[in-house]
Amino acid sequence: MKKSFKAMSFLLAAGLLVLGGCGKEASNEPSNSSKGEKVEKSYKIGISQFVAHPSLDAATEGFKKALQDEGFIEGENVEYNFQNAQADMNNTQTIANNFVGDKVDLIFANATPSAVSALNATKDIPILFTSVTDPVGAGLVEAFDKPGANITGTTDNHPEGTAKTINFITDEAGAKKIGVIYNAGEQNSEVQVAEVKKLAEAKGASIVEASVSTSAEVKQATESLVGRVDAIYVPTDNTVVSALESVISVANSKKLPLFVGELDSMKRGAVAASGFSYYDLGYQTGKMAAEILKGNKKPSEIPVELPSSLTLMINKKAAEEQGLAVKQEWEKIAEFYEGE
Repeated sequence: MKKSFKAMSFLLAAGLLVLGGCGKEASNEPSNSSKGEKVEKSYKIGISQFVAHPSLDAATEGFKKALQDEGFIEGENVEYNFQNAQADMNNTQTIANNFVGDKVDLIFANATPSAVSALNATKDIPILFTSVTDPVGAGLVEAFDKPGANITGTTDNHPEGTAKTINFITDEAGAKKIGVIYNAGEQNSEVQVAEVKKLAEAKGASIVEASVSTSAEVKQATESLVGRVDAIYVPTDNTVVSALESVISVANSKKLPLFVGELDSMKRGAVAASGFSYYDLGYQTGKMAAEILKGNKKPSEIPVELPSSLTLMINKKAAEEQGLAVKQEWEKIAEFYEGE
């Protein structure tokens, strides 16, 4: 009797294992879909990125990961057409026009010039933008809560971010003259420089501008500030950020503290930044895109979103290389970056 019961138990367990194996093998659900939803239709998504640098690259990665987590799997039901405009305004328009001609289902515009060109090219295809400092001033949306009929996205301009960095530069680094390097041709940069001027003046400091047109001019512009300023600030300017190593080299050799507008640039060799993860910002945008592609919402129904978090971070190694003594009490107001 005991022998028979053991045999039956063994056969039953074996049967369950076989059934379990078959059930897993038969499943066609995307393994990375956070909601377990199978996306039946195939989609074409055009990605227009203004230039290659760590922040914009991270935003694109985050965008694609969010869609993957929502069941849009590259090579299965979604095809990406990635185009890098190489920091050329004319290229952004050509790219956008080509996306319209290819009849893509959605355009992901990474940075202001790419977003403006996409909206110029189509009023029908959904556009999701990110890494845009002033979507209202750039003419992309009427207001954050009133995006256009076919466009919405995320902004990289947290209302407290720049203020925290400028306060640190004046209060903790003791800078009275702050050099700002930017491309006057970038609308987002003009907005940021105006804000920096206002914030610096309120702290009794002044701004010395050094403008560039191309990344090749960045090093010379940085050198022009030596002896004229106490610190340098680089906003989220795509032209300058793409050539940030040339700014860092001058800052290190001349012991001139460098501050930046986002965390990825801080990690490359700047003293501090108040910012957020551009990967997370791209991920936010990807979740919005998924809602549109699934037919749950229209762009006009999704307000423009701010970054979900904000952190002041200090690069101890960069501070030492640029002649700024690190104070332990800074732990109360910031996080220390020790390298990856």
